[in-house]
This record gives sequence, C-alpha cells and structure tokens, in this order.
Amino acid sequence: MKRIIFSVLSGLLLALSWATYGFPFLLFAAFVPLLLVEHETCVKKEKFSDRKNFGYSYLAFLIWNYGATQWLHYAKNSDGSMSWVSVLFPLLVNSFLMSFVFTLFHFVKRTAGTWYGMAFLPVIWLSFEKFHLNWELSWPWLNLGNAFADFPQFIQWYEVTGTFGGTLWVLLVNLILFYHIKAHQVTLKKIYLWKGISYAFAVIFIPSAISLARYFSYQEKSEQKLEVVLVQPAIDPYEDKYSMSGAYIVNNLLQCADKEISPNTSFVIAPETAFPGRGFVKINNLKSDIYLNEIQNWVKIQNPKLDFVSGVSLVQIYDNQQTKSARRINETSQWYDSFNSTIQVNATDSVQFYHKSKLVVGVEHFPYSSLLKPLIGEYMLDFGGTMESLGTQDHPTIFSNPYNQAKVAPLVCYESIYGEFVGEFVKKGANVIFISTNDSWWGNSQGHKQLLTYARLRAIENRRDIARSANSGISAFINQRGDIEKSLEYDVRGALRGNVNLTSELTFYAKYGDVLARIALILSGMILAYALSKRIVSWAYKRK
Repeated sequence: MKRIIFSVLSGLLLALSWATYGFPFLLFAAFVPLLLVEHETCVKKEKFSDRKNFGYSYLAFLIWNYGATQWLHYAKNSDGSMSWVSVLFPLLVNSFLMSFVFTLFHFVKRTAGTWYGMAFLPVIWLSFEKFHLNWELSWPWLNLGNAFADFPQFIQWYEVTGTFGGTLWVLLVNLILFYHIKAHQVTLKKIYLWKGISYAFAVIFIPSAISLARYFSYQEKSEQKLEVVLVQPAIDPYEDKYSMSGAYIVNNLLQCADKEISPNTSFVIAPETAFPGRGFVKINNLKSDIYLNEIQNWVKIQNPKLDFVSGVSLVQIYDNQQTKSARRINETSQWYDSFNSTIQVNATDSVQFYHKSKLVVGVEHFPYSSLLKPLIGEYMLDFGGTMESLGTQDHPTIFSNPYNQAKVAPLVCYESIYGEFVGEFVKKGANVIFISTNDSWWGNSQGHKQLLTYARLRAIENRRDIARSANSGISAFINQRGDIEKSLEYDVRGALRGNVNLTSELTFYAKYGDVLARIALILSGMILAYALSKRIVSWAYKRK
C-alpha cells in the first residue's frame, strides 16, 4: 500500500506541475517517491522486481498523462460522439513507453549498481524524449522541459540547451533529493537532509538566477520592424468548417482582416486550413484558382505591398504514383497527394507554399502503415475532414517577398512543439516565425493553451519573434524573450494587429540543435551495454 501511495504521489506531482494550469517547480521532487519505491525493490532483491517497477511506474505515469492531457477527450467523431480513441491511445501508449524507460533504469541499477543507475536515468530519459520527437508515433507533449513554458523568466538558457536542458535540470534535482533521503534513512543523520535540500536549492537557484539576469538585460534585436495582422475567424471545426462554401470562408477571412489592416501592414496571417473548408486548392492550377485570385485582388486593393499568409488544404495531381502517400483517383490512371499547407499570396509573386511535415498521429497520418494496416485496417480518426495520410516534404521552406526583409518560417500547428525542427527553418535563414493553427478541435480546454505556451519555448530557443494565428484562439504575438505581448482570446471572432522584429542572429541552439540529447544517446548506449555485458557474464558464470 505504501508503494502504491508513493506511486500515486509521483503521478499527482507530475500532473500538477504541467503548463497552463500547474506549478512546474513541483517537478523537482516529482520523481522522488517513485525512486524510493524502485530502490526498496532493488535493495531487497525482490523477485519479479522488473514487473513490479513497471506496474508502479505505469500507475504514476498514467496519472500524469491523464492529468496533463485529459483535454484530448473533447475531440469528437464526425457523428458528434466523443472520440475516446483520441485520448485512450496516447494515454495508454505514452504511459507504457515511460514505464518501459523507468524499468530499463531499474534493470541497469540492480545489474550494474546504484551509481550506474543514477547516471543512467537522466541520459536514458533524454534519449527517450529525443526518440519521441522523431518516430512515427511521435508525441513529445510531455517532454519534461516543456513544463516551464509559462515561466520564461527562469529558462532563458534554453537558447543554448533547448528543452532538453530543462529535462536534465529536473532529473538532476530529483536524484540529489533521492540520494540524500536514502543516506538519511541509512545513517539517521539529519545532516544529509540539509545537504540534500542545500544542493537541490543550489541546482535550482543558479540556472534560475542566470536566466533572470538574461531575461531582464535582454534587448530585442531588430533589423526591421513590420506590422502584422492576425486573423481569427472562429469557425466551428465540426459543424461549420466543412458545410460552408469556400467563397464564404474566404470572404469571412478578408472581412476579419479589414477590421485591423492599415496602410503600414506588411502581413496578414490566417489560421491552419483556413480555406476552402471541404475540398482542396489544386497545386496544378494555382494561377487560376478562384479563392487565390480573390485574395490576390483584395491584396491589390488594400495594399500592393501586402503579403497574405494562410493555412490551406492543397492537393496535387500526378499522372503516376510519384510518392508513397499518393492515392489513385478512383479507377483512373491519375494519382493525388493531399496536404495540410501554408501559402503566401501577394500582388506580384507566384504563390509560395509549404507542406506541413510533422503530422498528427491517427488524424493526419497512419503510422507504420505497412505493419499496422494488416492488423487494424485503415482506421483514421474522423474529425470531419479528410481521412487519409497526408503528404509531407523533407526540407524547410522559407517565404520571402520583394517588399521587405522578412524570411518567414511558416509553421503549421503541431509543428511548433518540435524544437530542433523549428531550428532548421531558422538555420536556413528565417528571421521571423509565423504559426497557423487550428487547435479548436478540443474546445476551450487546456489543449490550445498548452500549444500556445509551447510556442514561447521556440521564441527563446531561436530568439525569434512569433506571430500566431489560431482559428478560434488564442492568436498572439510572442517576443524574443518568450513573453506574450498581445493576444486575442478563445472563441472571439476578429483580428489582432501588432509588430514583429526581424533578426538574423543565430543562437547556439539554432546552430547545433539537440546536443544534450545526442550526448545522452551515446552515454545511455554505453551504460546499457556495460549492464548487459555484466548480466551476460553473471549468467555464464552461474551456468558453470
């Protein structure tokens, strides 16, 4: 019972630490109860300790995952019923993966010894987070460093380490507290408790103090300042988006922009898949597309030097199967790829576009289709739009124009959670970040709030201004320190005008990406190899 209580306590501390509703500094003690449970099974050399630790940790991580991401249950099927798959799958699978990592730590600790185990935990957890950013079932929402997104004053050093620095920070403090609590239990000397508190405080305080000094001394860098208008049409993604005509949706977008546009406006930004609603804009026919022509005519009337950046559903037709994601058009010889894209339209240039490359699992792409489709069929979550894997592109696209110095990173929704991925746009020359998003599938819950606040991490990592247009909110301007300077609240139809600074300076993180994670991958491999070799030698010796 004590172990179950400790597991529940770890789960609650992890859940209550999460961004937008919790207090992230609880993370610094959240793993301690679970570590105490693991150590007890290790010291007593209990049978089936691997299974026991998997069970205890699974309980803790299940509570954490549900507490932080229970908003997923607001997703609906096309018939209006609640989509339980959209919450149960990430809840159960992500908790399983975390528990597997924790059990692997237990294996190394009881095989190679306590010190190897304590060294292994942070590096294997960082390796897991890095892995979770890059495989086809990617769900990095609960990477530990994300939890501090609402407290940018304390994490300005993410411009060097990225969020992996936050993950390492959390795990080091937990290990310090755990070690000194165990030392106190063994020796009954209170000095170990004071030492543990003192060392933990120092590890928390020093990076925080450095960050606070950086935060208050940081001067916004600006090679040019531009006026931007964010459009927030507030169209219901279930009831209205796919029943309205494309002409009505485009006209609605332009009417919203009219409320805030001025002669000085350089960009208007619209949300993810802002038009045409049901259907697609054909890449093969961009010059004569009626929606794009309407936008271009509006631009010419409003301001010939204006750029309109918007999310759009695109489709490309081929005469043969040219990509893995392409599908045949009925029984014809033609094939097509559909995309969740961003476009840039102005008065003189040809239309520029970028295809979303980090897709939402189960909604926009079917992971490991060759393996899973024979087992479960062509199951995709139906939120009213397309029910097929979308196409992607394998390189960043930067939007530019002849009217100003802007080099735009045109991110789409979920992509803003991927640190090194965003850094690739910046490394390629992006001097400002635009985000088009539609996260109103989950209603007025913590979901859209968390995704907004994660964008603050990208601003700090790359020292780039961010302009974010959301369908139902929260549209916002974020400065290079990660502060939200202006925002338009959820479910408000309208537009928001603000300024963004352009800068071409590269941070250490933008240049080199997830260095900490790559080092962790090497170290975790070395420690695990040592533990495995020791286990094999021990097994061989017993066989003799």
